[in-house]
Amino acid sequence: MQTFSYRRSFGQLSLLFLMMVLCGRLQAQGTADDYRRANDWNNIIRNKLYYAPYNVNWIGESHRCWYYHQTPRGKEFILVDADKRSKQPAFDHERLAKSLTALLQRPYEAYALPFSSISYSFNRDTLHFSVGDTLCRCLLTDYSCQVVAEGKKDKRPDRYWGAARDEQSNDPEPSPDSNWVAYIKNYNVYIKHRKTQAEYQLSYDGAEGEFYSSYIVWSPDSKKLVANKVRPNKKRLLYLISSSPDDQLQPKLSTRDYLKPGDALPVKVPQLFLVEGRKHIPLDPALFNQQYSLTDLAWRKDSRAFTFEYNQRGHQVYRVLEADATTGAIKVLVEEKSPTFIDYSSKQFRYDVNDGKEIIWASERDGWNHLYLYDGKTGHVKNQITKGDWVVRNVVKVDEKARTIIFAGSGRENGQDPYLIQYYKTDFEGKHLQALTSENAQHTGRFSNDYQYFTDSYSRVDMPPVTVLRDASGKVVMELEKADIQALQQTGWRMPEVFSAKGRDGKTDIWGILLRPSNFDPSRQYPVIEYIYAGPHSSFVPKAFQASYRGMQELAELGFVVVQVDGMGTSNRSKAFHDVCWKNLKDAGFPDRILWMKAAAAKYPYMDLTRVGIYGTSAGGQNSAGAVLFHPEFYKVAVSSCGCHDNRMDKMWWNEQWMGYPVGPHYAECSNVTNAWRLQGKLMLILGEMDDNVDPSSTLQLVNALIKANKDFEFVMVPGMGHSSGGDYGERKRRDFFVKNLLQVAPPAWNEPKVESKMLGSK
Repeated sequence: MQTFSYRRSFGQLSLLFLMMVLCGRLQAQGTADDYRRANDWNNIIRNKLYYAPYNVNWIGESHRCWYYHQTPRGKEFILVDADKRSKQPAFDHERLAKSLTALLQRPYEAYALPFSSISYSFNRDTLHFSVGDTLCRCLLTDYSCQVVAEGKKDKRPDRYWGAARDEQSNDPEPSPDSNWVAYIKNYNVYIKHRKTQAEYQLSYDGAEGEFYSSYIVWSPDSKKLVANKVRPNKKRLLYLISSSPDDQLQPKLSTRDYLKPGDALPVKVPQLFLVEGRKHIPLDPALFNQQYSLTDLAWRKDSRAFTFEYNQRGHQVYRVLEADATTGAIKVLVEEKSPTFIDYSSKQFRYDVNDGKEIIWASERDGWNHLYLYDGKTGHVKNQITKGDWVVRNVVKVDEKARTIIFAGSGRENGQDPYLIQYYKTDFEGKHLQALTSENAQHTGRFSNDYQYFTDSYSRVDMPPVTVLRDASGKVVMELEKADIQALQQTGWRMPEVFSAKGRDGKTDIWGILLRPSNFDPSRQYPVIEYIYAGPHSSFVPKAFQASYRGMQELAELGFVVVQVDGMGTSNRSKAFHDVCWKNLKDAGFPDRILWMKAAAAKYPYMDLTRVGIYGTSAGGQNSAGAVLFHPEFYKVAVSSCGCHDNRMDKMWWNEQWMGYPVGPHYAECSNVTNAWRLQGKLMLILGEMDDNVDPSSTLQLVNALIKANKDFEFVMVPGMGHSSGGDYGERKRRDFFVKNLLQVAPPAWNEPKVESKMLGSK
């Protein structure tokens, strides 16, 4: 009996010990200390990155620039003189703080001044800056300060981002020679002589349903003008209900203009008018009769012609057109075609050289975004300016006289992350390309007004920034700053890791970053959370050094490895890489993302890929919900904020750009709403009630579909909030959802007395 009793007791003790060990492991992540650290993380690391310039600004036409940076004693402003190769304090911080304190009757410290932007007078003896809504100036000879203006500035009502231009609301347009004024009257074009007040009607075919636009464009010689004849479309309104407005008890209804994929668009046809003879010359619309848009109406400087740009509905044809100012005859200067899409919204570049004698144009026609030189008379390509398996990211300066181009590009330098931006200079023929920067880093250049100098701050997420001054050839003439991260590291801050792995084709490198908690222990197992935004309009993984990865690092502090990846279907790589998204937004690069995480986990076994979460906002909200619908074998928990869950419900311009026109079955195939029945994992939906970026009904229709499919999920609606991740409350709900479902740890009982103040630390 004693032996039996002993054995039973030993077994119970062993079981108890095992339970204690397991409990200890569970409590090692998602603890109260982790929550306090996560909530206070931004305060912990604030202002700990030293000697990293912000807000570099060149002063007028001079070779001087200023910036501010954080130093161990606080915020300091620096003035650089490129010609003298010198730098010094931009002003006496102590004297300015003392004068400002006396002026505004509030205490100010020398190295915590309440502004981040300054401007100099013409002779640079006076400094201007704003403290809140108060504009101040300080005479640098004696540091006497004055208030120039105070009180809130008159602000125009905020214009809704998606509102269409009111074609009938523009003011009368004076001619360049000031002899005439053009305007719309009774839907038609009129001109009036400003001296004699004689009025002349130029068009007679305008009507309420097909009127002339009031945005009239005069030729430089004042002898001609052009105006669009507009056939308006039927508006679509987005209805928003503010349930809990601040200024009244009852809810408020508001509306927004909000075109959706497939909706009708206005039709515009330019009309030419000759002042002498009062002649009206209609243009033949054959080359622009399937419009998505007609834009950039502009006259040649010699008034011989005007140009405009035509974007065909579906974004597979784009033309630059020129109309003869005498006959109205139209010719094609540039024609771009694509079997998928033309990325007009983020890669378009056109520069007319010598009043249109030549045109510099950006195109992806050879599979990479490059520059081409066109003959402006014939519309033929004279030569390709840049070429290779790399991309032009943006053009900084076209120098017509020197026939050179300064531009930013990425992917050209072997052995570097293909997203890292470098600066280059080339001639129009593309025969003498010169690298202005070369360090293996992300470069940010700020050029003097004459482009003789530029500041270059270069860094990577795993390399602190160095800031130098370069001359026009790219030669470093002066080192300005070298960042110091020791104070940052002393807080426990850990540098992210850059990681790359092969994508779905087994050839293409996919790039991303990993963030670990400050108390990282490689002997533990860490669930993985991906922050996703797979919008095809750009790439999103950070490339430059930064101290704060808001949201991501705070999640990591709770006991996760957090990752961010740019999969196929995003931009800034080859056209083929980008085309993966076409009519297929549900793809979101998931095959590449999953392979990337598997490769990372093979290298780092502490990454537990049996517990993978994902979150995102807007397009990332669509992606994160799509992860648990289309890839539930890998993604187990998702938090989706204000997602465009069905591309037919979202704004026209963004969705037709990638999903095409007309709206076909592929829209439904990519819809989270249509595929709601597939949900297997854990899903939380967060929605701002007043979201006027993505129709709130997009999320509510997903809620409805999930209910009809009898699925378990969580839904958080934040009254009064617009397009966002849910604010502070949404952030807390997101963290708790991952802690509960990936760590299997109960989040704090926030409703209990004093729990919130204890868990939020000093926040």
